[in-house]
Amino acid sequence: MIFVKLVGIVKEYKYVADKGISMRKSVEEQIFEYCEKHHMLEEGDGVVMGVSGGADSVCLLFALLELQPKWNLRLHVVHVNHGIRPDAAEDAAYVKQLCEERGIPFYLYEVSVEEVAKERGCSTEEAGRQVRYETFAQVMGEANCQKIAVAHNRNDRAETMLFHLFRGTGLTGLAGIRPRREQIIRPILCLSRTEIEEFLKERGIAYRHDSTNDEDDYTRNKIRHHILPYAEQEIVQGSVGNMIRTADILAETEQYIEEQVQMARRDCVTTIPEEIPRFLLNQTAFCSLHKFMKKRLILELLKELSPEHKDIAAIHVEDVCLLFAGEGNREIHLPYGIRARRQYGELYLERPTECYTSYEFEEIIIRQSEITEDEKMFPLGCGRRIYMKCLDLDKNPINLQDIPKNQYTKWFDYDKIIGCLVLRNRKGGDYLSMRCGEALQHKKVKNYMIAEKIPKICRGQIPILAEGEHVLWLVGYRISEYYKVDENTKRILQVRFEQISRITER
Repeated sequence: MIFVKLVGIVKEYKYVADKGISMRKSVEEQIFEYCEKHHMLEEGDGVVMGVSGGADSVCLLFALLELQPKWNLRLHVVHVNHGIRPDAAEDAAYVKQLCEERGIPFYLYEVSVEEVAKERGCSTEEAGRQVRYETFAQVMGEANCQKIAVAHNRNDRAETMLFHLFRGTGLTGLAGIRPRREQIIRPILCLSRTEIEEFLKERGIAYRHDSTNDEDDYTRNKIRHHILPYAEQEIVQGSVGNMIRTADILAETEQYIEEQVQMARRDCVTTIPEEIPRFLLNQTAFCSLHKFMKKRLILELLKELSPEHKDIAAIHVEDVCLLFAGEGNREIHLPYGIRARRQYGELYLERPTECYTSYEFEEIIIRQSEITEDEKMFPLGCGRRIYMKCLDLDKNPINLQDIPKNQYTKWFDYDKIIGCLVLRNRKGGDYLSMRCGEALQHKKVKNYMIAEKIPKICRGQIPILAEGEHVLWLVGYRISEYYKVDENTKRILQVRFEQISRITER
């Protein structure tokens, strides 16, 4: 009896196949269910679509056209000509024609992404991505739209997973491209590249071919052309689909972890509202967290302090976590001028805006005759000042054990200074004297800054007190061993740095 039923099922399947009737859901049904599952669209939404003219974006255009009545959508199309390929104008003309024939508002933007890349100091690929999303956001505001639809597919998601994995990533990166991120939606992320091309072929819809996708100049193209095809053919057939299922599991895991991070944040973190907020972490509550949660919480806070939430790496998170180990008040410097400060059992994370504006100033030459027992002020601009005075130990005996431990007040052996002093920004050739065993050796200021992980953006803005190229004090950081006071010191040069409206004590 069971055998008869099985034969019947096989015959029925063969009949359907012979008639060319697909038992799979249509592309429109897949997209509709995917949009509903991830709450991408709502009734009456205005949607800005990025349409390049390639297969993916043309599929997105026609799919949303067919689904338009279900949500009463208002569709708008944006095409960005990057100015790289000679035939790019033909792509724009084709997309414009598609829109005009269907009564869809069309917006054309022409931007030289190579020039943008040079201006922003990034790759052409990254500049193109930034320009596209900036343009989409502009049209979304002008056309009073609620969503931006982009045409990533399942293969793109798999490629992104591998790209992030090879570069080093956490769960967020391994989950790859998400179906939705705030107002950005990806309705055809549920489709493979093959399904998209079949969808267009069945309907006789033409699309443009971007020749740059055939080249291996971009890392993603290498993954697309070589790694994923090899995985499908030589390792596991259906590997892309398997990766997507894994990505979905990781995305759910990430969502759960994020909920736990927010709970930990409520228990550990006090936000100090400023133009750029500061965060205060309670040591007892923070140290009670699991090691993984500590790192995730620190990562979230550092990203909030960094422009565009970028360039924060695992090493920076590790360094901040280590501040809670050991004793004493300490401070480390991170990208974009972010500082992590341990102070009396509490940890501050901050990026003071006033510390990283333009702090260049004209050199101030200081002759020894200008330095007396009366403290003299030298203005550096932006509310910053240096105060100097001479302490004669014959007239005012001082216990040399009382050398200031203050980060911004330093003592130097005045008699070791031969020429004029100068206050300035750093220059090539500047060096510090540092002790190596019993001997002193020179270390370039540049190398010291790199070793101390002082961000590039900050290095040229730190005041320097120097005698020629020999740096007495990299203000706020290191002083030269050569000029330190000792038992033979007769006169002390006291130098004090002050900045208005800034915490200067650690």
